[in-house]
Amino acid sequence: MTAHNARILVIDDEKPVCLSCKRILQEDGHQVEHTTSGVEGVARAVDGDFDLVLLDLKMPDLPGMEALDRIKRERPDVTVIIITGYATIQTSIEAIKKGAFNYVPKPFTPEELSISVAKALEDRRVRNENAFLKQEVSRLQKGTSILGRSKAMDEVRRQILKIAPTSFTVTIYGESGTGKEVVAKAIHENSSRSAAPFVAVDISSLTPTLVESELFGHVKGAFTGATQTRPGYFSIASGGTLFLDEISNMTMEIQGKLLRVIESRRVRPVGRELEQEVDVRILAATNRDLAAMVERGLFREDLYYRLSVIPLTLPPLRERTEDIPVLAMHFLKKAAGESGGRVRGFATEAVAKLMAYKWPGNVRELRNVTERLVATVDDELIRVEHLPPELSGDLHLPSRQDPASIPQTMEELKEHKRRVKDIVSERLEKQFVLSALERANWNVTRAAQLVEMQRTNFHGLMRRYGIRSREHGAGQDE
Repeated sequence: MTAHNARILVIDDEKPVCLSCKRILQEDGHQVEHTTSGVEGVARAVDGDFDLVLLDLKMPDLPGMEALDRIKRERPDVTVIIITGYATIQTSIEAIKKGAFNYVPKPFTPEELSISVAKALEDRRVRNENAFLKQEVSRLQKGTSILGRSKAMDEVRRQILKIAPTSFTVTIYGESGTGKEVVAKAIHENSSRSAAPFVAVDISSLTPTLVESELFGHVKGAFTGATQTRPGYFSIASGGTLFLDEISNMTMEIQGKLLRVIESRRVRPVGRELEQEVDVRILAATNRDLAAMVERGLFREDLYYRLSVIPLTLPPLRERTEDIPVLAMHFLKKAAGESGGRVRGFATEAVAKLMAYKWPGNVRELRNVTERLVATVDDELIRVEHLPPELSGDLHLPSRQDPASIPQTMEELKEHKRRVKDIVSERLEKQFVLSALERANWNVTRAAQLVEMQRTNFHGLMRRYGIRSREHGAGQDE
């Protein structure tokens, strides 16, 4: 069904009304049938393959409300518009509560009928599209938690199910935000270690001087501030899986100690002489080319080969645009379920905008945008006008040459000012972070010091805008 070839059934005891509706809607490109019998109309609506039914509320052989009940009970997918010469607020509200999409009072003009039918068919099409996306989310989640209809993600799922039962070390390559941790978790969940801990560590978020104690643990008094003995992530993950994200951010010294742990399966906490055994499967991830780093002397060759027993590469979202609607629906369902928001799906034009955008922040950016929309949109559908300007293309300021773009009320002006303020603030904040990192040669600690921020707060801004340390440069984070 498209907007111009729907199958429509008209049920009205006045034959002239039936013929008038048929003529108007056939001119709009629809296939139209009609009957003056309420009983016959209900039977045809239930047994036939109609997209929309126009139903009169006042019929001698069957009351319209009863007819509506029967149709919606047997065929809840059929869209029904009430047509009546007895339209009141009460009857229209009652009909809509019983499942009618809307009502058209007699007498109506051809334009009024065409517009009402077009809106109902558009609503039906959008609901069908969103229902399909929800089914796709459920289907794709079977086996692994990796979503996507593209051939690239089919291959990723195949590799996950193949390598998960093994004990091999896996390195996951991909741009920031492509879902490397999700893939690591899927490998863990499909392995024999699934009942044991899955511990994810973002190396770039750890203070450089404390990376060793965070990974391997420390004893009380090992260094200033070590007021108690604490286990490291290797010990916490013992029996399960340890996911080391952004492995390229390790210093050469820590790389050497990690290599020793991988080979010996033993760790030595900071401040302790004796080693302790650990049973951990290591999964690593990076947004950089480790082989190129080896050639430049920035990454140990022996560690590279130990980590890259099985390499797995995730494509950026811009290279698998067919996955965007499924991912967006998944994030929408999750966010709406957690917040109790009204949003239930996306308008077709909004989906087209999502698919046309390049998503430099990849899946993480799509998730953040969707969650923000669920929290702010007070409608059942996310439409183009709800999208951020960078997605909708509405980045221009109002001008006198375009009068329609100028706010017409004080409320519209306030809303436009708020949106412009948010856009400018976000762009300025992102440039602020990038500038600080460039001045510090992409050393996060030094960048935070330059702008007089705590490192954790500065790193929070980096995560907000999908910026990873040394993503654009090669400076050591020391």
